[in-house]
Amino acid sequence: MELINVLSQASIAALLSMVVALFPIAAGLAYVVSPSERRLSFMRPLSLAALFSGLAGLMLGFINVLRGFWMTEGDVNWRIAAVGAAESFVPLTLAFGALTFAWLCVVIGMRRQA
Repeated sequence: MELINVLSQASIAALLSMVVALFPIAAGLAYVVSPSERRLSFMRPLSLAALFSGLAGLMLGFINVLRGFWMTEGDVNWRIAAVGAAESFVPLTLAFGALTFAWLCVVIGMRRQA
């Protein structure tokens, strides 16, 4: 239930960046099932899309933290700022994890193809 609560508080852009980061997993699993040059060539641009969406999610998070600084009158609560900065890394971490899994699937598919 906590995960649903956390995701319900994320912005649409953050959710979209995390969903796009998961696309290479499907392509990697498809390559494991049926390795072909066409599927492998599809994996490369999907990997770039996942990487860029993770980076965009990271930058969006940092923009929101900086906006919070700008909107705050008086002293800044650094604990809240640290939590916001840490949450900014979630889309990028998800993208790197998904890309790692997807490319490991490609390695297994290449081994099967050989």
